[in-house]
Amino acid sequence: MLSTSMTQGPTMRRIVLLALASGLAACASQPKQPAAPVDTTPLSLIPMPAQLARVPGHFRIEAGTTISTAPGDTQAKKVAAQLQGWLRQARGLTLPIVEGKGGSGSIWLHTEASVKGIEAYTLDVDGKGVRIAANDETGLFYGAVTLWQLATDPAAQNGLPGVHIVDKPRFEWRGLMLDSSRHFQSVSEIEHLLDQMAMHKLNTFHWHLTDDQGWRLQIEKYPKLTEVAACRTPVGPDIALTGGADKPYCGFYTKEEAKQVVAYAAERHITVVPEIEMPGHAQAAVAAYPKLGAGKKHAVSADWGVNTALFNVDDGTFTFLEGVLDEVMEVFPSTYIHVGGDEAAKDEWEHSASVQAKMKSLGITDEEKMQGWFVARIGDYLEKHQRRLIGWDEILDGKVPASATVMSWRGTKGAIKAANAGHDVVMAAAPTLYMDYLQSTLHDEQPGRPNVQTLQDVYNFDPVPEGISPAMASHVLGEQVTLFSEYLSTWPRVQHAAFPRIAAMAERAWSPSADWNGFLQRLPAQFSRYRSAGIMPADSAFAVTIDAAPAGNDKATVTLASQTGYGKIRYTTDGTPPTSQSPEYTAPFEVPLPSTVQAITFNGGFGLSGPRSSTIDAKSLLRRNSDQLDLCSSKLPVRVESPTLIDGVRPVYKVDIMDTCWTWKGVKLDGRYGVAISVNRLPYNYALWKDAAGIVSRKARGRDGEIEVRQDTCDGPKLTTIALSKAKGGPATLDGILPKREGTHDLCFIITGKPGPNKFWVIGDVQLR
Repeated sequence: MLSTSMTQGPTMRRIVLLALASGLAACASQPKQPAAPVDTTPLSLIPMPAQLARVPGHFRIEAGTTISTAPGDTQAKKVAAQLQGWLRQARGLTLPIVEGKGGSGSIWLHTEASVKGIEAYTLDVDGKGVRIAANDETGLFYGAVTLWQLATDPAAQNGLPGVHIVDKPRFEWRGLMLDSSRHFQSVSEIEHLLDQMAMHKLNTFHWHLTDDQGWRLQIEKYPKLTEVAACRTPVGPDIALTGGADKPYCGFYTKEEAKQVVAYAAERHITVVPEIEMPGHAQAAVAAYPKLGAGKKHAVSADWGVNTALFNVDDGTFTFLEGVLDEVMEVFPSTYIHVGGDEAAKDEWEHSASVQAKMKSLGITDEEKMQGWFVARIGDYLEKHQRRLIGWDEILDGKVPASATVMSWRGTKGAIKAANAGHDVVMAAAPTLYMDYLQSTLHDEQPGRPNVQTLQDVYNFDPVPEGISPAMASHVLGEQVTLFSEYLSTWPRVQHAAFPRIAAMAERAWSPSADWNGFLQRLPAQFSRYRSAGIMPADSAFAVTIDAAPAGNDKATVTLASQTGYGKIRYTTDGTPPTSQSPEYTAPFEVPLPSTVQAITFNGGFGLSGPRSSTIDAKSLLRRNSDQLDLCSSKLPVRVESPTLIDGVRPVYKVDIMDTCWTWKGVKLDGRYGVAISVNRLPYNYALWKDAAGIVSRKARGRDGEIEVRQDTCDGPKLTTIALSKAKGGPATLDGILPKREGTHDLCFIITGKPGPNKFWVIGDVQLR
């Protein structure tokens, strides 16, 4: 046939050419097909990928969609099974996993050496399907996490939008520390936390397993660590957790349970770094084995703060610690072993003849350098076992091995010093990254430390502080949040403290750039994911504060606000819960007395906060609770919980445990003739070490002390004195008479006597009459 065509005559060739030209002209006359549109709906991904481009097309995940992996690609097949489970939970679809290159209509996961970077991946979505590539299983895992977030994004209701993502983390250490010593968590609760860490692309779980208040890990060689050191006498609210003052607060993890946690974390590409505190925070261990101590015998502590029990420096103590570390290393395969090193009060060493003799034999002249020797010896032992030492920034106070990594908690100074000296650094800076600090000044916040660390404070924290030279900045491995649990006594409280602040830290640790406003816009979808996972996040960033001021004529002026200002505040004044159709707050408004105002922050039809309610009447305008009062000092403020129920709840009190004094500023005293103050007496379980010298003591008349009410300043004219003896049997409201005064003044409320050593007084609220 070819030869026939080659022998055609001129006439035939002209006919063929004319037909071809006619066809080309017809094609040219057809209108061009428009390019598929690019979806620009904002995406709610947290953390935000390093590079994200929007491309044409959508892909809908349906029952017929397959998850495909290359034959023999075991890493991709493992991640495919995890992705299958997430999509089943999110979409109710069980997608089949098949081997073979993914064609149209599939989600294709494959390892690809050309993808550069540790934990890096690429993710492409178009009208034909999804492709995730990475050079290892971890990258594929994080690509699958991003795909899951796309699948649970409101922007994907009509199908996954077309994207081209090239992503890798900013830092290699993206962590969370959980304190299981002060308060204990179950294995299932920890696994729930690990699930959420993975979905935030966090990769390090720092597990605080020992402290003065409890030893939580089984060590077979030393059974008393769990027989004795795992239990303490309950104090205050802990009595309700144990069921009675005679029932000890106990808990520990068997080695098998700890291995279970390690394996569960590893499946989610999370490394578990155990912490065994030394030489300080050792009181529980010393209580179990007194020969390890350097002073008097101790019980397991029930006091929060700095206890003074230290390990001694005898060779037998190092034999004990090495035996402990042998079993720790058997359970935890992590490169790093955390040895604490913080807040080691040296009183016992200073007064120990054996410690002083050891120092002399070593030519060491002070106790701080002795701690350096102690830590270095442990570091050498870990190095011999191919492990690396990490400790809190106090380890820098002595000479430590060059390979030691420093976890900087006392602000950023420790990180700057360590990095510039050539040590690797992990940022865990207090107070910003300490999740036991409160998120707002709302009266319904849970117990904790008041110096408020908002969601935005966490987001704005940069892990590379100024002061680290550019040449040494690479020593900053990353950052982590810490969940010290003195006040996080239950799993719901852990959730409230961690979420959503964990998301803010996760984004700064992963993403190369920051966008606070964009982060806020992505949070509503993240809140939906939390709720679907059974997580109860704090709504503090969006919760509405309701402030009322007298307006005259039996009215009050109401002002509404939220911490972030994001979303729309909707409110009611008839006591009914607001809906997305309720009036929007735009400016202060007046209400008649009495009225009940309720308010919620909405994002469209989605409630970002729970309802907040305030009943406003003539009495409430003349009342302040402890959160609304100012503390006279900021020595050591806390919000502490009542150990007993009052009207069915456990009230929480804001107090400085070193200075029991409050002020109410700008009080109009015209016509005021009396004051009613609710008080309570709480256990004083605080170990303050040298800070105890700063406790403010005021001369008391009676054995139980008094409340003094003073005008303008705390040294100003005394308006009334109220004896506290009537309240020593339990919570009470005490009355006092005020002399006639006019004008606006500050009021100071002073509790005489001295806080501690076993009990102290707190004020709940103040009602003027």
